[in-house]
Amino acid sequence: MKRSLFLVFTFLSAFMTYGQDISGAWNGTLAVSGTQLRLVFNITKTPDGYSSTMDSPDQGATGIPATTITFENLLLKIELAPMQIEYSGKLENDVFVGNFKQGGQSFPMNLSKEKIEKEIVLRPQEPAKPYPYYSEEISFENKKEAITLSGTLTMPAKDGNYPVVILISGSGPQNRDEELLGHKPFLVLSDYLTRQGIAVLRYDDRGTGKSNGDFKKATTQNFASDAESAVDYLLTRKEINKKKIGLIGHSEGGIIAPIVAARSKNVSYIILLAGTGIPGGDLLLLQKELIERASGVSEEEIKKGQESNKTLFAMVSKSADSDKLTIDVTSYFREQLKADPSSKPAAMSEEDFLAMETKQVTSPWMQYFIKYDPSVILKDVKCPVLALNGSKDLQVPSKVNLAAIKAGLEKGGNKNVSIKELPGLNHLFQECSTGSPDEYRKIEQTFSPVALKEVSDWIMIQIK
Repeated sequence: MKRSLFLVFTFLSAFMTYGQDISGAWNGTLAVSGTQLRLVFNITKTPDGYSSTMDSPDQGATGIPATTITFENLLLKIELAPMQIEYSGKLENDVFVGNFKQGGQSFPMNLSKEKIEKEIVLRPQEPAKPYPYYSEEISFENKKEAITLSGTLTMPAKDGNYPVVILISGSGPQNRDEELLGHKPFLVLSDYLTRQGIAVLRYDDRGTGKSNGDFKKATTQNFASDAESAVDYLLTRKEINKKKIGLIGHSEGGIIAPIVAARSKNVSYIILLAGTGIPGGDLLLLQKELIERASGVSEEEIKKGQESNKTLFAMVSKSADSDKLTIDVTSYFREQLKADPSSKPAAMSEEDFLAMETKQVTSPWMQYFIKYDPSVILKDVKCPVLALNGSKDLQVPSKVNLAAIKAGLEKGGNKNVSIKELPGLNHLFQECSTGSPDEYRKIEQTFSPVALKEVSDWIMIQIK
């Protein structure tokens, strides 16, 4: 599963300061999760001090109002208390040298009047407009949950009757391109398939991009409901061949696709890209162990983390009462903190730290994911299935998951199953060295041509 990218929302309004006038636009860059996020503080002098707004150009957010801002003795402080966000910097040679804090994490960030241009990263596979095919902005309704999702439908031409695939993203709030770390895997995949004569629907996750709904309260089942709504929408389009609708799910999307296929006769085939076949709790433990080992974490620390997470996951698996689970998990973390006080950031209060740690384990999505066993639904999938995984995938290890997927499908008697491990590819299907998530951004390639061809060739067989 993919780690959610760092998000910054609401910000800034004003109070007292004396001395030098700091009015104007102050620009900074956060280096977070392997990517850069530009922030602009637009500070205005008022009779009482200063007011300000914040822009986050890389997230398309502008004019976000402030909570408090002070400037005294060359020290600037900007705060958003409800979200535990604070910037503090000292003015030195026309530059604020300081730190940005959120949720107990601290990131160095300097502010200057010099405008910062967006970092240019080389992504040679990313298609450029104008595309040699028809592209349409669309929206569709999930009537069961009363939300509207927005996306893009690409077709070889405006008129015709085409086979189609729906792209279903992995975990975390993803836009229609499944954009992360400078890559747009779904844009590259949809472009490739559309050029092969296959229509593609990709959409923003609920609460992301132009889609509405509450992402934080959703579970895998809610996301499956969104994907079902995408199928229903395509059934209304005259340009779509209703008998040739397929699903391609990546990572968590590879859990969602079988759920939809098992419930809908309108799904002709599914492709699981790094889909999972083992229970969520087991996957998270294995994922953590492999990534930590690749990152050089000591075996002693790995073992300690495994024991702690096994305890927490067991608590979640046995729980039928979310309120009691929250109390129990908080108590567990409190005891852990007593044993190792250094595990808490010094700038964060104990209660805030415990609340943050507990929320990660007890969120609706995490509770569902830990308990969910994908193999159970696989036996109910009767349509053709292609399961692909990279041999160097550390997030969804290939051998154990492909074997479990195959076993689950065969248990239900599905004989139209293709299982394939692709050598040298990581979780994003990039050609890589180690498979570590730290490599994702550094790799120019977005999606291996070998994997693209495997997907396209298999679809062509299904739609004959």
